[in-house]
Amino acid sequence: MHLQTHSLSPDPAGFARAAAIWRAGGLVAFPTETVYGLGADARNDLAVARIFEAKGRPRFNPLIVHVASAEAARACVEWSHDAEILASAFWPGPLTLVLPLRAGAGLSPLVTAELPTLAIRVPAHPVAQGLLAAFGGPVAAPSANPSGRISPTTAAHVLAGLEGRIDAVVDGGACPVGVESTIVGLADQPVLLRPGGLPAEALEAALRAPLARHGAEDPLSAPGQMQSHYAPGARVRLNATGRREGEVMLGFGAVGGDLNLSAAGDLTEAAANLFGYLHALDAKGAAGIAVAPIPEVGLGRAINDRLRRAAAEKE
Repeated sequence: MHLQTHSLSPDPAGFARAAAIWRAGGLVAFPTETVYGLGADARNDLAVARIFEAKGRPRFNPLIVHVASAEAARACVEWSHDAEILASAFWPGPLTLVLPLRAGAGLSPLVTAELPTLAIRVPAHPVAQGLLAAFGGPVAAPSANPSGRISPTTAAHVLAGLEGRIDAVVDGGACPVGVESTIVGLADQPVLLRPGGLPAEALEAALRAPLARHGAEDPLSAPGQMQSHYAPGARVRLNATGRREGEVMLGFGAVGGDLNLSAAGDLTEAAANLFGYLHALDAKGAAGIAVAPIPEVGLGRAINDRLRRAAAEKE
């Protein structure tokens, strides 16, 4: 099915139009502080199924539900002491919590991929907050890109991948964080399921305890855990100190390139630039993208996680 994809303004009129599309079972992409999400009414089976169809996303890969407040989240999941600590410290913000699904929450089972847990977060972006307020309900929203490809950090990225497959995109400019939310599982002991826009060190400081880590051999329990993900069309080579024939170069710090994630070696700047620069380099049509080494600390863990998945063999 080919749709006319409308561009909506990030104002009350645009919010009202987006909310009306969601109520009618449609798909609207919108900015969060991390990346653009592809939203649908999380209570509507057909609408949620359309997310999977538009993205070409495997049905066993669960979705994150976005809500306006911690109070709204508590209506969807079984709350815990650790959830209260992390929500109080970091919501609204780039943190997703995975908690047991509350009986009678009314969400489509497609959202959880039939798992007993739900991934949920409260975004901080003012456009996302305006849309959630206008809609008044939970919105399922994975990243607004074809499954497995580079995540979108601008409305133009969304349209490049999904125009004709979705009803609308709300253009709220570039996403300031630039990598997806950190995901923490709280169904048992706190476990880092996916590094992201909130460093693990900050979470461990709030909990006053170390986070367990999700292993590559562990079963899929949250979005963003597939081995091959966030990938450009070109092959990706990591920890490169220079380009090879047929490659373009993504630099960092003193290692230069066609584009440099952060010449100053600032990991926050690098995270914000990551997906946008991968989009730009992939558009050059080179056979490969060489990527400079990124320190495995703080936000560097999230950047390296995305780069390793981008470089993995396609599943």
